[in-house]
Amino acid sequence: MSTSLSLAFDLRFEDLYGRDGLVRLDGCFVDFLKRRNVELHNRLMTARAAPDRLVGKEESDLIVELAPELEDFIAALFGIVREVDALRSRHDALAPLYTVKRLFVQRRAAKKYGPDQAATFDGEALREQLEPLLGGELTELRFAQRVDAWMKAEAEHAAALDLAARYAAWATHTPQGRCRHKGGVLFKVPHKVDPHHLIPVETEVVDGVAMLKLPLQHRRARDGFGLTDPGTDLTGALDHANYCIWCHNQGKDSCSKGLKEKSGEFKKSAFGVVLAGCPLDEKISEMNLVEVGGHTIGALAIVVVDNPMCAATGHRICNDCMKACF
Repeated sequence: MSTSLSLAFDLRFEDLYGRDGLVRLDGCFVDFLKRRNVELHNRLMTARAAPDRLVGKEESDLIVELAPELEDFIAALFGIVREVDALRSRHDALAPLYTVKRLFVQRRAAKKYGPDQAATFDGEALREQLEPLLGGELTELRFAQRVDAWMKAEAEHAAALDLAARYAAWATHTPQGRCRHKGGVLFKVPHKVDPHHLIPVETEVVDGVAMLKLPLQHRRARDGFGLTDPGTDLTGALDHANYCIWCHNQGKDSCSKGLKEKSGEFKKSAFGVVLAGCPLDEKISEMNLVEVGGHTIGALAIVVVDNPMCAATGHRICNDCMKACF
């Protein structure tokens, strides 16, 4: 049985490849938005009529609020509403990881029990005590879900929260704990880096010449032109998005517009690279905020405002910028 793809709103795929069709597409979105949110529709029309008047946080707020509406429109247009809803559900299911990481692991457990004290804890014994309270094997998500629930009724769960705090400190501060959770995100906290020693290397003397090489566990053989870095999954991506401080809310947009000294001049990295921000002026803070809210297509839409070729440029350009910053 053959199936054919079709678009909603009486549009055709041919409309996506010509100006007249795109004008009709835009009209469909404007009508869609007006039916769902008249106030937001009016703000969009006002902004389009006088785009130069919309700057800074006001522009960011409009883009962020439009992103979920645009995502729903795209889902309806291509008939992928169920798939988009399923992806949002995956975001919602992972949300306790990032809430507990920030509010409990970083701000409470890791501070209450420092590295020296955490080193005295028996991590395996703590795990065995916790698992009956968690209702199963201690996975990071189950830990986060239960701690999130306990924090909403702290007086009733004080003992369980202290047990969880000691385990979190052990998992965060000790080599054994970090090894046990090396593939996770919950017990990894920000730490200072030495920009001159970002990559661990070993020295080997060959024919009287000192050669630098990566330790064996860090080597990845390149076969052809494929990337050797497998990247991350949704859990890892959301961890990075949640790490963002969403500085557009303060009018800073440091990733996009650069890091500045009090004098107004751009800061420089340890290697003298001027930290002038994203060369494409991408709205990075806004993108991360929308992604954290579960709107992946909306976040992608924010990216392509400034970088329609992000599929080709994102991996290389963004990694180079991160290297310059750190």
